Amino acid sequence: DGCGHTILGPESGTLASINYPQTSPNSTVCEWEIRVKPGQRIQLKFGDVDIDDSDSCHSSYLRVHNGIGPTRTEIGKYCGFGFQMDGLITSKSNEVTVQFMSGMHTSGRGFLAAYSTTDKSDLITCLENASHFSEPEFNKYCPAGCVILFADISGTIPHGYRDSSSLCMAGIHAGVVSNTLGGQINVVISKGIPYYEGSLANNVTSKVGPLSPSLFTFKTSGCYGTLGMESGVIPDSQITASSILEWSDQTGQVNIWKPENARLKRAGPPWAAFISDEHQWLQIDLNKEKRITGIITTGSALAEYYYYVSAYRILYSDDAQKWTVYREPGMDKDKIFQGNTELYQEVRNNFIPPIIARFFRINPLKWHQKIAMKVELLGCQFSIARAPKITMPPPPPWNKNDDSSDDSVKTSLQTDKTTFTPEIKNTTVTPSVTKDVALAAVLVPVLVMVFTTLILILVCAWHWRNRKKKTEGTYDLPYWDRAGWWKGMKQFLPTKSAEHEETPVRYSSNEISHLRPREVPAMLQTESAEYAQPLVGGIVSTLHQRSTFKPEEGKEASYADLDPYNSPIQEVYHAYAEPLPVTGPEYATPIIMDMSSHPSTPLGVPSISTFKAAGNQAPPVVGTYNKLLSRTDSTSSAQAQYDTPKGQPGPAAADELLYQVPQSLAHSTVSKDE
Repeated sequence: DGCGHTILGPESGTLASINYPQTSPNSTVCEWEIRVKPGQRIQLKFGDVDIDDSDSCHSSYLRVHNGIGPTRTEIGKYCGFGFQMDGLITSKSNEVTVQFMSGMHTSGRGFLAAYSTTDKSDLITCLENASHFSEPEFNKYCPAGCVILFADISGTIPHGYRDSSSLCMAGIHAGVVSNTLGGQINVVISKGIPYYEGSLANNVTSKVGPLSPSLFTFKTSGCYGTLGMESGVIPDSQITASSILEWSDQTGQVNIWKPENARLKRAGPPWAAFISDEHQWLQIDLNKEKRITGIITTGSALAEYYYYVSAYRILYSDDAQKWTVYREPGMDKDKIFQGNTELYQEVRNNFIPPIIARFFRINPLKWHQKIAMKVELLGCQFSIARAPKITMPPPPPWNKNDDSSDDSVKTSLQTDKTTFTPEIKNTTVTPSVTKDVALAAVLVPVLVMVFTTLILILVCAWHWRNRKKKTEGTYDLPYWDRAGWWKGMKQFLPTKSAEHEETPVRYSSNEISHLRPREVPAMLQTESAEYAQPLVGGIVSTLHQRSTFKPEEGKEASYADLDPYNSPIQEVYHAYAEPLPVTGPEYATPIIMDMSSHPSTPLGVPSISTFKAAGNQAPPVVGTYNKLLSRTDSTSSAQAQYDTPKGQPGPAAADELLYQVPQSLAHSTVSKDE
């Protein structure tokens, strides 16, 4: 009468004293006899031992024996409050006896232990949780029987479970291991989340949980995809039922709750049986064999019709004629699955091991008011590689007295049925996807090439457009007529040599002397580019960058003019300067000419200076002679260059001269007084 929670599986199990984890009752006793397959040994792990040791383990204790019956031998006797037992207890044979004795005491929870065969490494008990392990990923073996009422879990798949949850109980909830068989779990630890959902799965209720520092999930085979009820991959014609509920409401409208309505998360009524008894069923044809790993069910999902199925069986078949009821390995009873507890909540049950079948039936056993449900199946594709048939030589002629021919026929038939071990493909691809794999393999590369080509064309067009804009320059090209287009183009063409920037344009004295004084500027102006160049003493220098002066208003001089030297004299005024290019000089380049080689030049040639006079005095225009020194003359390169004052044929006295400082020599101004 002292036995508590007990699950003794063929390879592992869990056992606990009565009333655990509460105080065990007085004067109780329990004895467990554990057997595994011959040739194997048993290992025991105690998760908790809390037994009164006031009388030195005399009346209350836990004892472990090798073997069963009178010939058993004691391995150890244990007691104590919070007794810690490190390591495992290993038997010498395939049989072990565990005895618990509870005498008179006032406290003590008793014990909880787990066992397995010695080939199961990393055995843990149902009390272990993720916070007991520091590794980010680890493998452990969970024993059978870890669905215990006093253990809590929070969370669900795929989001994860709170770190305070029991590892093995969460593994059963996730469908990774079976409560009847136990199994290996692969745990991954990650950062926690603020909220953990609750759900009902595999007869384990997960509660809503708050924020935690970490959570854990399980690595699985990945064969948990939906098989087509909700998505419609399974057509209506492949969903049938034993009966259909048909009725008329108060308005006289006929309502038919057909089998094709049994699609999970679909709006509208569910499937419902016309008669509610244990002989009703809902059948799904998967069109070919599939690996079915689980099922999700709900009730009617209609508030006005509180119908749902609370328990059911599963049957499967390959031909829809011979049906097999699902049972767990090693069990001689049909597996009864827990269904819904209300009409809305989704309840999941997993099949361990999975079902390999084409036809799938749900047989309701318990329900609320009426049999009504919506369903989705979980699993993946299944393929099996069959062995090639072995061709046997033809048997010899049959002889009544020869028994060997009969034996050869039997051998041939037996060989034909031999197959290789099924090759499971762990994939969650739905049937609709696999039908279009060949088409997708062709269309996807073609679409990728088309989109890539379009993108390259757009990028090249954009790049060419930007490059074209850059070549146009900062300012728009000027307009010119047909007769003077070359004149406008010349200012944009590069010069033949960089030395031209420093080489002044020279004219002979004969060319200048035969012109009237005021015709020289007009003659030079007609040969200029679109922008007027600065005129000094009738000499123009070749500028290789755009002029900083605003072009004149009115008609432009061009080669179309018949007599450019007889053009009317126009005064050239430059109202303002255009902005200089970034790479150009800050000031206009002064135009310099060496007149020393032209003694016959008349003194009355007008000169227009590009330098501003000192103060407000206007620069002289008529009757002046400017002696200009060339910057290229080596004799005067170290000397400042000045304009000659008005009315003087040569240099005058120091106190009568007023010099204007050239802009290019602003930092080397020298007074003649010094």
